[in-house]
Amino acid sequence: MTKIKMQRTFVAIKPDAVQRGLVGEILKRFEQKGLKIIALKMIHPDRALAETHYEEHKDKVFFEDLVRFITEGPIVAIALEGINAIEDARRMMGATKPQEALPGTIRADYAQVKESNIIHGSDSVESAKREIDLYFSKAEICPGREIISEYYIKKYAKI
Repeated sequence: MTKIKMQRTFVAIKPDAVQRGLVGEILKRFEQKGLKIIALKMIHPDRALAETHYEEHKDKVFFEDLVRFITEGPIVAIALEGINAIEDARRMMGATKPQEALPGTIRADYAQVKESNIIHGSDSVESAKREIDLYFSKAEICPGREIISEYYIKKYAKI
């Protein structure tokens, strides 16, 4: 039997995608996959938020570019929930470098360069929790999510 992992993940639709009007198309892809949007908002991150978001990269040469890019305009912050949500969302996004992303992924379809690659997604359970908590208060997480989670676990795990 396949291992079922109900997870939450964080996704940010970056300023380049927002400016290009790709938000609806990207959200549609996640929903069609079966990932549930449990929190969603558009915000214009300030420098402090951006530095906190990318704190693991603070000693890297590209840190300043990351902070500058994510603060250029509004982003759409999203918390998703679903079976294997972290892995599925990252697979749907594609490789960080658009030229290496598989056809049909978000980055392959919409991004041209690594420095403005349309979308960010959590890479682990720990980063997902940290990033969701950074962008959303507990009150902003949609109530009732357990009903969907229980439905899928019962249906696919045969509990």
